[in-house]
Amino acid sequence: MKLSFTTYRIHCTHPFGISRSTHAHYDIVYIYLEGEGITGRGEAAPSGRYDEFTDDILNVLKSGISLPESMSDPVAFSDIVLAQCKGIKALEVAFSMAILDWWCQMEAMPLYQYLDADPSIAPKTSYTISIGDPDLIPDKVHEGMPYAILKVKLGIGLSEDKAMMNAIREHTDKLIRVDANEGWDLSTGIEMCKWLADQNVEFVEQPFKSTNLTDTAELRSKSPLPLIADENSLYSGDIPGIEGVFDGINIKLMKCGSIFEAQKMIQMARERDMQIMLGCMIESSVGITAAAHLSPLVDYADLDGNLLINNDPYSGVLVEDGYLKLPGGSGLGVSLNSDSENLI
Repeated sequence: MKLSFTTYRIHCTHPFGISRSTHAHYDIVYIYLEGEGITGRGEAAPSGRYDEFTDDILNVLKSGISLPESMSDPVAFSDIVLAQCKGIKALEVAFSMAILDWWCQMEAMPLYQYLDADPSIAPKTSYTISIGDPDLIPDKVHEGMPYAILKVKLGIGLSEDKAMMNAIREHTDKLIRVDANEGWDLSTGIEMCKWLADQNVEFVEQPFKSTNLTDTAELRSKSPLPLIADENSLYSGDIPGIEGVFDGINIKLMKCGSIFEAQKMIQMARERDMQIMLGCMIESSVGITAAAHLSPLVDYADLDGNLLINNDPYSGVLVEDGYLKLPGGSGLGVSLNSDSENLI
């Protein structure tokens, strides 16, 4: 088994702004596992919010990863490889993707079959309108026309948040999911949740800082809208501590560290009768497609990171009539769009 890797800069169609930062591009790392004529692909899209950076990933990869000689069991293979990733979750999940992509191609099955997921019930995905130039809102709403649900980033201030929602409502009345990205305080959260309940909003994601579970619990007792954890649901170990505080969790592969860990989070949330959303970072179709294979197992999908960039080098999952359409090929089912340098 041969390991190779390369960096790639993905460019946002519009600057992508949330309550704490704005980016025009992101540097990601592609992982390739090659053996027996098969290539398994994975993607690492690190987030500075979790103190993970591209340079750290490259340092680990350049220092050397010891691969088992063969892959007779993808779980055992993963255990050996992921333990060498220095705890960097984005790198761990990139290997998890590549391992399962390779294995499922070898077994001539799509990843969703390995995960026991029914592609015919893959959910609709939302399309994100991020914080940014108010003059771009009409363009962003227009770009989101093919999608039945919008995800709106708020958390910059009470008046600013209401102004952004009002501007969006001038152009569409479709269902909206709101993500405050830890940007509110308690009084703002209470007022916004009550106000948003009359705005055709489905739920509110991560209203307060992850350290502020006390206010989150109080907001949940007063909010007419469900609350979904994001920064408070990094991996399975977080779930017992937020039961009864949030109504649901957002699982992001780049946070939790492997597809197997995402499966564990789904099981634990189901046992607690918590709603489940699959989310993403700004990623290309490699990472988004990997997550999409899990989507039939959850309630909501916010898998649009590849839709928000203008130089995606790969093709994979599609969106038809708002629904995720999983590729039918073996493994992830992704393919390279063009002969981009260093990509395979």
